Amino acid sequence: MKTNAIVAGVGMTTFGKHLELGLKAIGGEAVTAALADAGIVGADLQAAYVGNAAAGLVTGQESIRGQVVLRGIGLGKLPVINVENACASASTAVNQAAAMVTAGLYDCVLALGVEKLYHEDKSKSFGAFSGAVDVEQLQEFMAGLQKAASAAGADAASKGSGKSRSMFMDIYAAAARRHMSRYGTTVEQFAGVSAKNSRHGHLNPRAQFRDELSIDDVMAAPMIAEPLTRPMCSPIGDGAAAVVLVSEDRARRMGIDKPVRIRSTVLHSGWDHGPDEEDAARLCAREAYEEAGIGPDDLSLIECHDASAPAELMAYEALGLCAKGEGGRLIDEGATALGGRLPVNTSGGLLRKGHPVGATGIAQIVELTEQIQGRAGGRQVEGATVGLAHNGGGTIGGDAAAQCVTILSN
Repeated sequence: MKTNAIVAGVGMTTFGKHLELGLKAIGGEAVTAALADAGIVGADLQAAYVGNAAAGLVTGQESIRGQVVLRGIGLGKLPVINVENACASASTAVNQAAAMVTAGLYDCVLALGVEKLYHEDKSKSFGAFSGAVDVEQLQEFMAGLQKAASAAGADAASKGSGKSRSMFMDIYAAAARRHMSRYGTTVEQFAGVSAKNSRHGHLNPRAQFRDELSIDDVMAAPMIAEPLTRPMCSPIGDGAAAVVLVSEDRARRMGIDKPVRIRSTVLHSGWDHGPDEEDAARLCAREAYEEAGIGPDDLSLIECHDASAPAELMAYEALGLCAKGEGGRLIDEGATALGGRLPVNTSGGLLRKGHPVGATGIAQIVELTEQIQGRAGGRQVEGATVGLAHNGGGTIGGDAAAQCVTILSN
């Protein structure tokens, strides 16, 4: 979808372990920051799209999550649309908010992503991910993962899934082993993704983890599911991110001097297809480029869904940065690090910034907006003008259940 929505303001909490805070406090902080950044008050909003994936299971709050969070900071009356789309909940909220602004139905809309995943009962936290697949096929699906892991001699990956870790780490581990077998990708290249993102996260004061890691550090960390060590897996987290979108006319009246435009936002579901055929990520990227009138070479930076280190490397290929199977080469060349030709995950990515799933997609938009406006501090990409956000959620078969790609520019 080609849009004319303008980012008027952004806000974001620090991502991390916030057992003492509830959804209302976390979400309210991000909304308050976004309103202040836009220079407006809550009464100026005409609607709100609120992304959340797991509050029902983790906190018990169902049905009216967005209304509860917004009423907590005195925002009632306005229409609130609750959006649940696994890890793509927040990017889907932005997609829908931008569509309404572009259609001319609203000219000032809030999109919020908020999540609490930490819980004293860890089974609740990990259980939030087990529902992001087809649960009627869950036992068969898990058995297939364990069988493949055993056949590959992956002892850690053959047991404990969904209990001591998110089952999605087993999905990513299986994909990583296939990539290594087919293309010769190395564990060191996956570790290079984690090390790179740790350097970026070190520069981000809102990141969950800020310590710098070397490739050797990543390789020596505890094994989670072969070949993924702990730093190759995104952590669970609590946090929120918000964005205020306005029409072009409203932006002019507000006097926004550094407007960031959402050029295109594309949302698709996965489908049944062959392993070498176009998948949801490639389809979303292709359509987003076409609608924005640009290509991969025009990008200044990318925030991609690195829920695992192999996921980032494979996203390079899906987004057209390199041919299929060549993602590892970009890591070896340093192309996607700060100072490289196309920095990826300057925020630290999900691996280091953290992954409160219902907030992740808007956190990406926050990072890209601040980069394009030249206010990203020590991690600033010089001359940034165009950014792409790649955010996926859930799995059905061999594809993402929901996939969203958004392109922003000055």
